[in-house]
Amino acid sequence: MGLLSKKDSKLILDPLADNNPITIQVLGICSALAITAQLKASIVMAVSVIVVLGVGNVVISLMRNIIPSKIRIIVQLVIVAALVIMVDQVLKAFAYELSKQLSVFIGLIITNCIIMGRFEAFALGNNPWRSFLDGIGNAAGYGLILVIVGFFRELLGSGTLLGFKVLGDPIEQTGLYSIGYENNGFMLLSPMALIVIGLIIWVQRARNKDLIEE
Repeated sequence: MGLLSKKDSKLILDPLADNNPITIQVLGICSALAITAQLKASIVMAVSVIVVLGVGNVVISLMRNIIPSKIRIIVQLVIVAALVIMVDQVLKAFAYELSKQLSVFIGLIITNCIIMGRFEAFALGNNPWRSFLDGIGNAAGYGLILVIVGFFRELLGSGTLLGFKVLGDPIEQTGLYSIGYENNGFMLLSPMALIVIGLIIWVQRARNKDLIEE
């Protein structure tokens, strides 16, 4: 038997598609709307949530038998707040400009309902290894949608990816701009992120009829 059993593999694979936190559970929508105008910010937010949720789930699982039920929410908030502060300090040390761009949204990971939901629904009732896989899987599913939305918003809104001009130079009129292409400024507005997510949901449910509620 490999490192991951079939049951364990589902903890990682299911949130990437059929049980995605954003498109199926409709959680974590706010950050998907707010920080996905640039692909780099989307990737950094995705990695940050993977670290916080993966480590947080393990810590909660290790402490699950000693956390008093009446204060479990407070304990969970303290743990996730400590992890978010560490992530924020690392970003400020190694990617200060990006840290300023993400601004309060890194701090708002503390209130991300995906994280608190996985603490409550999974980490409090499972061992550290399975809790780690569940955290990584759900955070990766969340991050996947952020990266997809960030990819299309930056590409169509700015003509760039990760800051590099991929469609040509709009000032010098090279590449696609030489034949009259114009950037769609609406893609940089938050409502367009919601539309892109809606299109992802449509494609996802068109491919899997079981996701359509009767």
